[in-house]
Amino acid sequence: MMNQGASLRGLMRVPAGFAAGVCLLVALVQPVQAQEDALQISFSLPEIKTGQYQRPYTAVWIETSRGKAVKTLAVWHGDKKWLKDLRRWWRKTGRYQEGDIDGATGATRGPGDYQLVWDGTDSKGNAVAPGEYQLVLEASREHGSRSLMKQKFTLPDSSTHYRVKAGKELGAVDVIQP
Repeated sequence: MMNQGASLRGLMRVPAGFAAGVCLLVALVQPVQAQEDALQISFSLPEIKTGQYQRPYTAVWIETSRGKAVKTLAVWHGDKKWLKDLRRWWRKTGRYQEGDIDGATGATRGPGDYQLVWDGTDSKGNAVAPGEYQLVLEASREHGSRSLMKQKFTLPDSSTHYRVKAGKELGAVDVIQP
């Protein structure tokens, strides 16, 4: 009869390099712990002097470095049928999220300053993995122009501040990783 100690020793024989590799792999794919303020975003919708001014449809979302949508932070719109005018957002994620964006949507906004916060989670509420991402803002206005702005950032990273130059439909954007 074999004693239990001998049986366990036989099961635990794993090459040291293999075990270290598994530990490293597990550490690399662990998601970033969700944070209340992983990314703070401040931007403005400028006042545009024109006879036919319409408030812009605006979308703000996070993508991976390869352009895959991670989470929509805000979509400000009027009639849903015109969401397609937010071309990049619509192609990347909007058309696939018919019912999933209700928590991020709202009416169009007038000129002013706005703040949003991303908590480091994806659209399902799961913490995202460490890596490179980009913040994307898009605004389109009837009888007006459109703006598309992007800013790359890395998670985890701390105390970083980016400033994106203003576009026609969006004012300057400040992106802060506290």
